[in-house]
Amino acid sequence: MAQVTHPKASGGSLFASDGRPHPLQDGLMAATLILGLVAFVTCWFHSLSLLTSWVGLVGILVGAYAQYVSVTTRERFLTILGLGAAAIGFFLGMAHGGLFVL
Repeated sequence: MAQVTHPKASGGSLFASDGRPHPLQDGLMAATLILGLVAFVTCWFHSLSLLTSWVGLVGILVGAYAQYVSVTTRERFLTILGLGAAAIGFFLGMAHGGLFVL
């Protein structure tokens, strides 16, 4: 029984539940959360639709790559939260004016 001889590392860290540092994944996760938050907050203002749609699109792309390279469940969970917020912001930004000013 290998689990008896190898004690489980404590999950005290917020960003790495396996006890190892993941600077790339943590940075991408943080960027996705920030972009998603900005896209979500600005989507409620119709005059900011250009900013909302671009920030949401970048948040979706960064979040997709972050999901691809993520290692731990915590990274995936927080990345999905950022992706959802970025997608809501992107779609509402597209509905209010889109990516380009005509």
